[in-house]
Amino acid sequence: MAIRQFRLETANVSGKLSNLSDVLGKHGVNIRAISVGSETVDVSFISIVVDDPKKAKNALASENMEFKESGVLAVEMPDHPGGMNAVLKPLRDAKINVITMYPYIGRASNPIMIMEVDNPAVATDVLKRNWVKLWDKELYRL
Repeated sequence: MAIRQFRLETANVSGKLSNLSDVLGKHGVNIRAISVGSETVDVSFISIVVDDPKKAKNALASENMEFKESGVLAVEMPDHPGGMNAVLKPLRDAKINVITMYPYIGRASNPIMIMEVDNPAVATDVLKRNWVKLWDKELYRL
């Protein structure tokens, strides 16, 4: 699985997201997908997919920003009512849990969703057998 996600936990205060954008921008890294939410009243999480994971890792480390890196799926969704089920139903039938899902930014045709699942290897196999387009490293060049 070639798509890398970075997850940062941070204090739930104003300016943290802007700071992350500044750090990555300063190092020439473009955020291509992002999800922001709160774990508790005091703690937020930020999950991102970027155009250059290696540069992002170096940028975050150089600024002493703690993060977890993990593999995620980049799945093309059919763009019509109920189209998401072309992806979700095979996963459900294989008893694979979708942990997080958020959109990839900047694509005009069929939407691409970033999906963190509890069993990526099986999910990849299930989706391929169901003719679901999975994006790999070419996603970074879109």
